[in-house]
Amino acid sequence: MIITVTMNPAIDKTIETERFFYGALNRIAPPLTDAGGKGINVSKTIKAMGGKSIATGFLGKEGSETILSCLQKEGIENDFVFVDGVTRTNLKIMEKDGTLTEINEEGMTVSGEKIEELLKKLESYAAQDVWFVLAGSIPKGVDKNIYAHITEKLKAKGAKVFVDADGELFAKAVKAVPDMLKPNHIELAEYFGLKEEPTEEQLITFGKKLLAEGVESIAVSRGSHGALFLHAGENKVIRCDAMQVEVHSTVGAGDAMVAALVFAKDTNMSWEEGITLAMAASNGAVTTMGTKTPEKSVITALQKQVKQVVLE
Repeated sequence: MIITVTMNPAIDKTIETERFFYGALNRIAPPLTDAGGKGINVSKTIKAMGGKSIATGFLGKEGSETILSCLQKEGIENDFVFVDGVTRTNLKIMEKDGTLTEINEEGMTVSGEKIEELLKKLESYAAQDVWFVLAGSIPKGVDKNIYAHITEKLKAKGAKVFVDADGELFAKAVKAVPDMLKPNHIELAEYFGLKEEPTEEQLITFGKKLLAEGVESIAVSRGSHGALFLHAGENKVIRCDAMQVEVHSTVGAGDAMVAALVFAKDTNMSWEEGITLAMAASNGAVTTMGTKTPEKSVITALQKQVKQVVLE
């Protein structure tokens, strides 16, 4: 079973335009509206691949109908904690040349009482063979140590935890030793105090250090340079280059990779099979409009094009 946790979900509105003119009038077609937030995106991709998950986290009592409607339409089970406030709306402006401008609202404030309610809900699901995905930002009122705290509680019950976060959230979560991590190359470099663009060799060194600390698997996304994959107990690093696809929007590509990797774990695929699925899903995601997920047929077709290179 897979549980995705989205603490700061959003209604994603995506505007596509030939060119965005700053400080001037822009006429647009109706925006694409979808349920958003990294964990919710993961649930949507798992569903597209034919899998099941339960989406949970926080939802504002106001404005949540759009997200719930989207999840219901796609047949995704959900079990959110409702809090006072308005579910935020994020605006994404995509220009034809690939330039993306994002305008994200801050979101609601969550009380300590509601945080405890969510923790108890997550613990009620926790058991062996259950995967939890903790992904994305957190709302006001929630401590940056929350992912670490949740990871410790869930692992104590035998559950598995996959963290996809950045900055202080990521740094604190690593200390609790999640089972899987998916930093991008910049996030991983920053965690180890490197301020310049990391080399491939440096990324591999950083990844191995995390494996030595107890993390089971790591995927390092590198944008147009593809991704690196490391797994405990294997004396090899696998590199996959980005595939030649028509890029429409890069939003959600990382979430699709997370979805594929956790789906692969949940269905007992091999590490190599999971990598192939992850690359196909993430490359498929960039071909879609807004935060839409790639169709299963697209992912299946792209799997045949994935090339894995063993570095060591």
